[in-house]
Amino acid sequence: MRQVGSTLWPKLRAVQVYGANTGVGKTVVSTLLCKALRRRLPDFNVHYLKPISTGPLDEADNRHLSRFSDNITSKTLLQFDEPVSPHIAARSAKEPIDDRSIIARVYDEIHSYANDQDAVAVVETAGGVLSPAPSGSVQADLYRTLRLPALLVGDHRLGGIGSTISSWESLHLRGYDVGNVLLFGESYYDNYTYLKDYFAERGIPTLSLPPPPDQAATLEEDEKAMLQYYDATANHQSLSSVVSQIIDAHDSRLKRLTSLPERANDSIWHPFMQHTERNKQNILAIDSAYGDFFQTYSAASTPTSKDQNILNPAFDGSASWWTQGLGHGNPDLALVAAHAAGRYGHVMFASAAHEPAISLAERLLSGVENPRLTRCFYTDNGSTGMEVAVKMGLKAASKRYGWDSNTGDNVEILGLKGSYHGDTIGTMDCSDPSAYNKKVEWYQGRGHWFDFPTVKMTQGRWVVEAPGAEFENDFGARREFDSLDDIFALESRTSDAQKYEKYVRQTLEELTAQGRKFGALIMEPVILGAGGMLFADPLFQHTLARVAREILPDIYGSNAGAGDNLAWQGIPLLHDEVFTGLYRLGHFSSSSLVQIQPDISVHAKLLTGGLLPLCTTLASESIYEAFLSPEKSDALLHGHSYTAHAVGCEVANYSLDTMQKLDQEGAWSEYKKDWQGEGVIDTVSHALGVKAQKDKLWSMWSSSFVSTLSYHKNVESVFAIGSVLAISLKDPAGSGYTSTAGTGLRDALLRGKEGVEGVIHSRVLGNVLYLMASMTATKETLAEIERKVADAMK
Repeated sequence: MRQVGSTLWPKLRAVQVYGANTGVGKTVVSTLLCKALRRRLPDFNVHYLKPISTGPLDEADNRHLSRFSDNITSKTLLQFDEPVSPHIAARSAKEPIDDRSIIARVYDEIHSYANDQDAVAVVETAGGVLSPAPSGSVQADLYRTLRLPALLVGDHRLGGIGSTISSWESLHLRGYDVGNVLLFGESYYDNYTYLKDYFAERGIPTLSLPPPPDQAATLEEDEKAMLQYYDATANHQSLSSVVSQIIDAHDSRLKRLTSLPERANDSIWHPFMQHTERNKQNILAIDSAYGDFFQTYSAASTPTSKDQNILNPAFDGSASWWTQGLGHGNPDLALVAAHAAGRYGHVMFASAAHEPAISLAERLLSGVENPRLTRCFYTDNGSTGMEVAVKMGLKAASKRYGWDSNTGDNVEILGLKGSYHGDTIGTMDCSDPSAYNKKVEWYQGRGHWFDFPTVKMTQGRWVVEAPGAEFENDFGARREFDSLDDIFALESRTSDAQKYEKYVRQTLEELTAQGRKFGALIMEPVILGAGGMLFADPLFQHTLARVAREILPDIYGSNAGAGDNLAWQGIPLLHDEVFTGLYRLGHFSSSSLVQIQPDISVHAKLLTGGLLPLCTTLASESIYEAFLSPEKSDALLHGHSYTAHAVGCEVANYSLDTMQKLDQEGAWSEYKKDWQGEGVIDTVSHALGVKAQKDKLWSMWSSSFVSTLSYHKNVESVFAIGSVLAISLKDPAGSGYTSTAGTGLRDALLRGKEGVEGVIHSRVLGNVLYLMASMTATKETLAEIERKVADAMK
């Protein structure tokens, strides 16, 4: 089933009528509104739609509209005979009725109203804002994909003030735009007066209507009374105001949205962009986002037809810079954030404690299953989290080995070529020269970076490929493997391990013989993200860490920590799990995949499910103790105003809890089953202390799709692991970040196929186009994305 999104047609205005409760008069208001629209806008087509209705057919709301309104179309899409809640009525259906199919039908119906003639669609919900839909999800969530402008019918009865305000909050929390609150104002409780003042402070007009007459003794008398009521009330000033608001809000929304690219071009300095290439035609305006999709407008693809929706759903192919884990507009995350904001706001964290931060620290330290790690330091993003990690590592090494930069000791780092650990001045110095850092005036590049073999699939075979002649002479150009799991079965690759160890040992001995001092080894486990989606051979990373820990104590003349399996040895090992951690690769910690327990690890990106910035740097007790001293100047003097902010910590706790449940309750079992032919990792305990594990390597991208891509004539290689898919395209001019080979495919995916709704928003790293799923993405959604990628590749 295709993906549909928000609705915004140039000449079709729409409003969705929600009720604060059942029995508040939604259908009466919808009828009055349709009559008012017909009288006020005689040249408009007026449509009434009731997506879901329960009860006898002759009492259906669309029939009520047809009986009391003139010259409108009225329709119900799903009618259940039993007069109960839709989730109960749907039990009698022959097949389950899912949200996606309902939304597709609603979208298609509304689309049929869009043409060259001005029109208005009134879409009435069933029950209250949080009443169940047939699937059991609440209505506010069911219809959120469409994000229609909303009108809330308030409750004029006893207790109606509270139900009306809570209903509005539920809609507001989910990103709806509520243009008006409308209720029957003449009641003993005078709810209208209070609600008018309450919503006026929030810029929302609250309007009242005369109540309908009491039910008459006979059906004929009742119908006559209602006809008189509708005819008299349709000209009410409140309805005239609502009609004006519907028209004006639609025109204003169109104007604001279509002006965003030009306004951005005039005022915004975008990240990671050469602005000589930017113009208003290539700036994508995002109106909203929900689930795995943006709702977008592009000046380059302005509709040529009045019945064409100017909003196009775009799959968030970069997971919003790798942060999106639980879907955009997630109401549960929003509720958690709102609760924490209401409880705490922001509170300082210096010499203080609050439950969200302590619980999150404990959860992370437990979840990584690394007994070395005992302390959690909070920052606000991956760059600053890595900056802190580098400070920790260099301080610990310098203190142990007696190095002092004030007396001329130049302490460096060890790392991997193509790494990227952030864009602060300090973290840029921890990577080799690249497009990111080499033209930054303060960049010095303080370290040595090992080249390394990479993992990829070509022609349907998994291979470990040497980076150049230096490796080819000793290891051969490439080694083929039957499965990805075979590559991660480190204990069985004894020959490769021996060769890697010889190379690493020799290199370290040569470097240290030159008098160079290395205070930390920094690696991104498994995948080097921003450097180009480089899939490092896990055995090489494992060997590099093991050898560095073994030989550097003797070279630097200190065996402090020897015999203590939890203390850092040789050199502090820093793992940058900002991108690869927290289930990105299918495991809570990507360090487990390379069978290394780091002394410091950094976690961000998926930490808060894509809602808020937050980062944690986890450290061992022996790293922590390096900063203990009577002198304050020896402390870790680093912090941010929003260190451990309670809202972010509470959201992170919920996000981690959700992902752990997805893992434990089998939400990813279908993905794992698809990759079951990849064998089973059967590792044994190593000197580094990682326990044996039986987990399989798997991906949310189908194994057949990945294999098929690997044969494509324009594809150099491909890989998929966890939620990550990376396609390396052939480029005769050479690969790397400055390659433009990926831009053609990126642009083709964003253009989409003519006549097919839904495109793919992606980003490229030179010749590499990568796609990333959220951890809640469905197989159906990803299958659609795979088909669109295949079409674009043609």
